[in-house]
Amino acid sequence: MKKYRYKKSYRAKKRKSISRLILYSRFFWLSCLVLIILGVIFYFVVFSSFFQIEEIRVTGNKKVSTENLKNIIICQIDKKIVFFISKSIFLANLPEISREILEKFPQIAKADLKRDFPDIITVKIEEREAIGVWCQSRTRTFNAESIEPTENNTEKVRGQDSNCFYTNKEGIIFEKISESEINAQILMVKNLASIEDLQLGKKVIEKEQLNQILKIESKLKNDLKIPFREISIISEKRLNAKTTEGWEIYFNPKKDIDWQLSELDFLLKEKIPPDKRRNLEYIDLRFEKIYIFPETYNQ
Repeated sequence: MKKYRYKKSYRAKKRKSISRLILYSRFFWLSCLVLIILGVIFYFVVFSSFFQIEEIRVTGNKKVSTENLKNIIICQIDKKIVFFISKSIFLANLPEISREILEKFPQIAKADLKRDFPDIITVKIEEREAIGVWCQSRTRTFNAESIEPTENNTEKVRGQDSNCFYTNKEGIIFEKISESEINAQILMVKNLASIEDLQLGKKVIEKEQLNQILKIESKLKNDLKIPFREISIISEKRLNAKTTEGWEIYFNPKKDIDWQLSELDFLLKEKIPPDKRRNLEYIDLRFEKIYIFPETYNQ
């Protein structure tokens, strides 16, 4: 019986000593103070009206409406914490908002978001600049291009039911447009080599091939002064440049474009000046021997 009382008294004393140790421990009270301070800071940062987003400033946008951009951001900045809603500027996930803007608006190349403390989000938009129009036909017909042209295999290449889109210097399509709306001053590229479905914001042509097309356009317009606005991609080995005079030029993008342009320059300056192009149908630069139709221009 005494032994039991002894044990009980010892345990009671031990609990009491632990309680007193905690009560007088600096570490314990310091920890409590730190937790209280962190709680106050958390409340101030997350729920204080001082840091709640009150304004969204959008600049640089021309085609995409400011209202649509703000709606995306507003949906993203509302954060539910337990049972409360916060619009704290600290909680706004700016990289995620930027990604969503780019996904929903292919016309936009870059969306730069910044926090302007204490309660403003600024958005700087950089829209894609059109360097041409990309048109792709759903149906296509073209003749074989692996053999030298003759009177029997030089039919005109034609497409039907075209989808047209503005494209930028990276070869990315970003806005649908009808052929009737295309500005006469802008380059139109018709892709007759593919009937794949197109998706806004995706690359439709490699930059190297696009640069070849732009080089052809520059040479024809600026150096040779040939009225021209349309190029058709027939295959990997054939590009057709159609002049507004009605005749065409055939290029092989797999071969030296500079050499082909030099040969074209010589022909048009020495053999076929502007006053002799009335009945010209095409100049074919794809082979070592240059073909001109009608053949009378070879003389």
